[in-house]
Amino acid sequence: MSTVAARLKHLLMPEAVSSQAAWRRFWRETALAYTFLLPALVIIITFKLAPVFFAFYISLHRWSLVPERFVGLGNYVYLLHSEEFRRSLLISVYYVVGAVPAEMVLGLLLAVLLFRSAWLQGLYRTGYFLPYVTSTLAAAVVWSWMYHPQIGVINWMLKTLGLPTQRWMQEETGVLRLLGEWLGIHVPVWAEGPSLAMFAIIVMTIWHYTGFHMVVFLAGLSTIPRELYDAARIDGASSWQLFRHITWPLLSPTTFFLFIVSTIGAFQAFNQIYQMAPPVGGPRGATTTATIYIFKQFYVGGYVGRGSAAAFILFGIILALTLLNFYILERRVHYE
Repeated sequence: MSTVAARLKHLLMPEAVSSQAAWRRFWRETALAYTFLLPALVIIITFKLAPVFFAFYISLHRWSLVPERFVGLGNYVYLLHSEEFRRSLLISVYYVVGAVPAEMVLGLLLAVLLFRSAWLQGLYRTGYFLPYVTSTLAAAVVWSWMYHPQIGVINWMLKTLGLPTQRWMQEETGVLRLLGEWLGIHVPVWAEGPSLAMFAIIVMTIWHYTGFHMVVFLAGLSTIPRELYDAARIDGASSWQLFRHITWPLLSPTTFFLFIVSTIGAFQAFNQIYQMAPPVGGPRGATTTATIYIFKQFYVGGYVGRGSAAAFILFGIILALTLLNFYILERRVHYE
């Protein structure tokens, strides 16, 4: 009887039967998909999401080696009123503003030059990309020796050119103020910019990451149809007009991606800053970025709860800037 009833239902209501079958197939396929995803989900939840929630829990406590007491938002209030923490955020902004635009501009310039000239393109591309695949710690050690006040090659070059030598990683004075003193111009304290020590780290960072930007820009250039350039040249377009009206608009997805990724990475930079500016944070905290401040709270001061709160504030700043960039810049991106 059940078989007869099922056949009658299929004949009288074929849409209902097919809909039920589709739903059963959907849930069966969904269950199968999550079964395959389960091992990866367990790893992500255990080693990614769970530590995030635990770190937030720590940030609500006065915590050293063991939890002492619940303080609610006390750590966050302390940080918002801390002059040292606010200065670390400012130094992080100096680092991002100094490094990211320069990396992108130099990477784009090298990409355009290499893309136009096929002669030894592979050799030059490998040479410019080598700094990026070099360990940041190893590169930072080499640059630290180059910046050495007595035996560093950079001071030797300055001395050879008849220019004044610098203390580099031991100098906490703002680079714009030093430049003003050299030119005989008075620069107020609020406009002195990042310290010379931080400027030296920015230069090393630009050297390290320019090759990465170059390779990504080269990949973006290879996707632009050659016919567009040929048609524009027939119409009499100059090299600048080709770049302004074809290359730059069609590279906007690549530029948008690099800007977002580089900004996030620069705010999280740690290795080269830690290695190049001993003691931790540089002279009088001149290179104490937000990440270095968090490290000092955790491992120097033992304020684990305060360090966790600082990490979440930095996370909130990065998230807000990323969303703002998406809101402002994504509408200017040409995907076709």
